Order: sequence, then C-alpha cells, then structure tokens
Amino acid sequence: MTSRTFVDTNVFVYAFDADEPAKRAIALGVVRDTPDLVISTQVLGEFFVAVTRKLARPIPVGDAVAAMEELTTLPVVPTDLTLVRSALATARMHQLSYWDALVVEAAATAGCDRLLTEDLADGAELRGVRIENPFAA
Repeated sequence: MTSRTFVDTNVFVYAFDADEPAKRAIALGVVRDTPDLVISTQVLGEFFVAVTRKLARPIPVGDAVAAMEELTTLPVVPTDLTLVRSALATARMHQLSYWDALVVEAAATAGCDRLLTEDLADGAELRGVRIENPFAA
C-alpha cells in the first residue's frame, strides 16, 4: 500500500518565505523529497493569502498563481459540506480550531498516513493520521 502525506499550508508558505531561510530549506526538501503529497482547497486558499499578504516580503500575485497551478497537479481534497460537518465534530472531540480540524479531516478523507504541519502536536494521531512537524528540532 502506498503511503500518502497531507501537507498543511505552512509548509508551502515557508518554501516562499525569504525571511525564514532554515524553514525554507526544510520546506523545499519536504516538497521535493516526499512522494504522494496531498492538499486541499483550504490549503490552496490559505497559501494564496499568506504568500501575497502575510509574509514580510510578499510575493507577486502572478508568482503565487503560478505556484498554485503547480500545487493543483497534486491530489486536491475539496472542502464540501460533508468535510465541514466532519471537521466540526473533530474540532469538538479533540478541542481543535475549526481550521485545524478541517485539515485533519481532509487528510483522513484522502487516506493519508501523515499530516505535515507545525500547527498541531508533533507525534499526535488524529483520525488515524500521524501528525509530524517537519520543523521540529
């Protein structure tokens, strides 16, 4: 069976963050070296806003669009009503933010074994998905 890895927004954002060179190198390595990456429509939207508005040195919109075109070559889990309802239940059960629960549910829905993020507890398992922080020392 093939292992699938869901990648949260922050990993992709760090790949474009010139002010975080150590995290940028890690993020680029993760994207380059990890097979069978999966994302969601939530990740796409958050990525665009983060890299064009939230970075200290935002990237041009055209560059963000080009990056998103590359990201859409990966399997993309749509954020539909079923996923939203599952995320609400997961948020309540595990005391997560709605947005973190939505990422967890997208990973579980896609059959991912791992979720790469810095937003959740490294080593935890939620909905059958192991949380890994690629930036943890």
